[in-house]
Amino acid sequence: MSKTNNFVFWGLYIVAWLIFVGLSIEAGALLVNFFFSIYNPEFVGNLYQKLDLTQMYNESKMAFFGIYSFILIISILKAYLFYIVIHLMHKMDLSKPFSSFVEHKISLISYFTLSIGGLSYVARQSAKNLMHHGFVTDNLNQFWADSQAFIIMGAVIYIIATIFKKGVEMQNDNELTI
Repeated sequence: MSKTNNFVFWGLYIVAWLIFVGLSIEAGALLVNFFFSIYNPEFVGNLYQKLDLTQMYNESKMAFFGIYSFILIISILKAYLFYIVIHLMHKMDLSKPFSSFVEHKISLISYFTLSIGGLSYVARQSAKNLMHHGFVTDNLNQFWADSQAFIIMGAVIYIIATIFKKGVEMQNDNELTI
């Protein structure tokens, strides 16, 4: 592998770490926000993104817990997705990329990406449904606005995972015949 490619790989590794840290902080902040909105709602205005759903909590606890569950699960899945990416990049042998480890991690990445996209789509539709019942959900669109992009990206990564799986099978067959 050339020096330029190695430099780009390690640059992307650092970027993946930065994204992972940012997504982990966001998930943690949303979790803290969730507990404060239940136990000390007057303090929510000072917290992360001022995500104040106390009106929804007062009107319908089921809607509040449902929407907040979507927000928390999606943010935790995004952070875990980048944890898998970091683990893949850290352990991957670039001189022999077609390994069962890489194939497994790429498959996991595709499943998590599709899950995030599907869950985001369901959350967006649920929020639209709650708008028809008089709840204000306009400030929540930032949490699932990219659902279609995650679904398409998950499908593409799944195709790549399938190619890697076939590549691992072919490589193992070649090693057995030699």
